[in-house]
Amino acid sequence: MGHDDATAVQPADVPALPRRIAHLDMDAFYASVELLRYPQLRGQAVVIGGGSASRPQDHGNGVFTYARLKDYVGRGVVTTSTYEARALGVFSAMGMMKAAKLAPDAILLPADFDSYRHYSALFKNAVREIAPDIENRSIDEIYIDIASMPGDSMSIATRLKDVVFQATGLTCSIGISSTKLVAKMCSEMNKPNGIAIIRDDEIEERIWPLAVSKINGIGPKATQKLAALGITTIAQLAHFDPFVLQENFGKQYGAWLHRSAHGLDDRPVVTKAEPKSISRETTFGRDLDVKIDRPVLTNYLLDLCKSLADHLDRKGYLSYTIGIKLRFADFHTVTRDITLQRPSAGFEDIVSAARECLRRVPINSRIRLLGIKASNLTREADNIQVEQGTLF
Repeated sequence: MGHDDATAVQPADVPALPRRIAHLDMDAFYASVELLRYPQLRGQAVVIGGGSASRPQDHGNGVFTYARLKDYVGRGVVTTSTYEARALGVFSAMGMMKAAKLAPDAILLPADFDSYRHYSALFKNAVREIAPDIENRSIDEIYIDIASMPGDSMSIATRLKDVVFQATGLTCSIGISSTKLVAKMCSEMNKPNGIAIIRDDEIEERIWPLAVSKINGIGPKATQKLAALGITTIAQLAHFDPFVLQENFGKQYGAWLHRSAHGLDDRPVVTKAEPKSISRETTFGRDLDVKIDRPVLTNYLLDLCKSLADHLDRKGYLSYTIGIKLRFADFHTVTRDITLQRPSAGFEDIVSAARECLRRVPINSRIRLLGIKASNLTREADNIQVEQGTLF
């Protein structure tokens, strides 16, 4: 038989591997990093999010004096907390003053994002050594395509946890399923330092009894609206009329709710995701008056624009759209944006666009937050190629 007559196995003839996706979530990441620095605080209620004033005083020989949450004064929010603090009701994004009422004796530490980024890189690089197909979701969580990895799911999860701990001294929780949606839910089930695996035929038994809020993508407002329809569990959502869901939530989101309740999610693990936008914002220590505090506001604006421009330049992005975000003393928030004539990452262009946006906002009260955002991003190299192409 000649070569041309040989029966070749085409890629289309090769059966696809069953989907198997892991969601790896570091346990109380920022707080856990701080406990590496202050191991004597293990087992105590610790809140991260204070400013430089809450930095521990070092008396030598491992003796420190720590700030307490009850002494905090300001408008900051909790960045994260240890599980002991969470047991007292203190969670991420909670106002510090409210948290102080719940856990006045909790220890308060400042956030150290340089350190958190360092440990984030350590754990992700360790995972890539044995599982290169990862999707970077945030500083402390990743999705991993483990379909082609040898071994059963439990042994793979154990191995992943081991390499993360060896690289960082930190623990993580891992969920494994055939979809990203369910894998993320799994990773929350046995925290901290846990593993959960759910097969497709276990969705009804293990997922349906859970509250609808356990589905990532169903926030507080949607949860309340579902409750008004008599839907509080995922099972109830799964059995609810999908057309009524679409009438109440819109066609796209209503259809997604119905699919999600059945554990349906065809999103792949995306190993090279491009950001949709990049932003910088700051909440002021006190509400600022646009007339009295104009020099202070100007400095904040310039600093945010400089930080944004530096980040765009470092990552090689240009932006077609620059926007601003203002939150006033009454928490009313407004946004404005402007499209540039040509994409830019230049500091002067960003400042000019931001000021143009600000001129379009009627400011009648004090300001508590200012933000700058670059969106409609393009790679600088891609833009250069396009411009060069127009010359011919």
